[in-house]
Amino acid sequence: MTEQHIIPEASTLKGWRKSSYSGGNEGDCLEVLDDQPHGLPVRDSKAPQGPALVFGRSAWSSFVSAVREAGLG
Repeated sequence: MTEQHIIPEASTLKGWRKSSYSGGNEGDCLEVLDDQPHGLPVRDSKAPQGPALVFGRSAWSSFVSAVREAGLG
């Protein structure tokens, strides 16, 4: 199992972007924060003040690959 970290209040970080898999709509979706030294923070755009999960690069890459293979992205 890989280690995962939590950022309790994700709004303290700047530079969030909506996932390219969101379809470009203005609805709620997943947001990611690039260029972080300890992994890739991910948060729910409906709760920008809430927590973010930080995934290792390889774990995130595996997740994205699985979504693509499943035809979900």
